[in-house]
Amino acid sequence: MAMYRSRINNSRVNSRRWRIGAVVAVAVTVTGVGLGVASAAEGKPTITCPQVTIGVAVPAQAAADVNSNLQLLDKQIAEANTRLATSQGQGGAAFVQNAILGPLKDKRVATINRIEIAIGRFAAKPNLNAERLAVCTVSQNGNGQQATAAPSTVAATAAVPGANLGILTNSCDTSNLLAHDGFQKGDRCVSTEFGEVSSAANNSSLLITQAPNVVKVNTPFTLKVSTRNLIRDRFLAAGAGGYYVESSVLQNGIERGHFHTACRMLASTREAPDPSPVPAFFVATEDKQGSKAPDTVTIQVAGLPTQGTAQCASWAGDGSHRIPMMERANETPAIDAIRIRVIN
Repeated sequence: MAMYRSRINNSRVNSRRWRIGAVVAVAVTVTGVGLGVASAAEGKPTITCPQVTIGVAVPAQAAADVNSNLQLLDKQIAEANTRLATSQGQGGAAFVQNAILGPLKDKRVATINRIEIAIGRFAAKPNLNAERLAVCTVSQNGNGQQATAAPSTVAATAAVPGANLGILTNSCDTSNLLAHDGFQKGDRCVSTEFGEVSSAANNSSLLITQAPNVVKVNTPFTLKVSTRNLIRDRFLAAGAGGYYVESSVLQNGIERGHFHTACRMLASTREAPDPSPVPAFFVATEDKQGSKAPDTVTIQVAGLPTQGTAQCASWAGDGSHRIPMMERANETPAIDAIRIRVIN
């Protein structure tokens, strides 16, 4: 992996090179995105473009694509300078903007976006601020002076995370599926960011604390569910387009969301059940209660339709129904399930 930064030689465009420096495979922060100048001979109008700085570790798998697109940025400026030099006196007052700078901006946006996508296939996709870096101007004195820009910060990530397994993808840019629209549809790609993750001590947890062992068919019963570190005040109705559309949000360090409870009849207790049937019972609890301290909610189940074994489960959800994320992979998610025998 490598870090790339465009370097501008103030005497000739063609003498510029993309400098490569080794970086270590740990998370770092790089600050500073300056403006570079592509200049021609002294006293001639030249194109001035922001310097493109990639302040993140570039995965080895993406290096070729990134380098190719960085070189393309060079070529685009050189071509624009040639067009500027050979078209002097043509058109009206807006000729340079419409015929040179405007098309150049569009090309640079597309090229910088391709750099982001190339990196994003194997690591966290960076935001290089393509719209800002794409805007070029004409320097009338051709003196090659560097302009300045407000510094920006890009947080880098390990180029090949997960014990060098790499990342299959971290966005929908590479997916062939339709975009998810907030409704309960499968074979879609969800682009909503996951959002905020609490500390381990503030991770949401849940437990079914009371349930009957046996119930009769079509007879009401209750379950008691305790939650901790869950503010039950966010429920974007899935049936109204609120499914997977909101990132997870913390308040005072803990999850804002709700919890679900469902019961389904098991065809067998020896193999995983078919996930497609609608459960015999389902309810979402969003009662404006809950905090860091554990509390208990009573769930009223109207009854189960047939005899056999029922599986009743409760699980926490964020505002868009996803189980809250945890700081560590070895923590138990906020979910619990029990079995109930249903008799005639």
